[in-house]
Amino acid sequence: MVVINTEECIDCAVCEPECPVDAIVPDTNPGAETWIALNQKYAEVWPNIVEKGTPPSDADDWADTPDKLSLLSENPAVS
Repeated sequence: MVVINTEECIDCAVCEPECPVDAIVPDTNPGAETWIALNQKYAEVWPNIVEKGTPPSDADDWADTPDKLSLLSENPAVS
């Protein structure tokens, strides 16, 4: 999972069409408050991504998996 620092985001919407699973939506959508808080929480503790990496080999397998939030680990991924 990639998170967006909500204090640095300028709401330009460039990232929305780039997300391969349509997970990025406007912060004005109903229910967005939960996701805004989650993004900010982890943006403050996870390391910044400074260069493009290779997607995980099983990324497509997870794209349509429901209820992934329950599987979220607070530990950042190791590259």
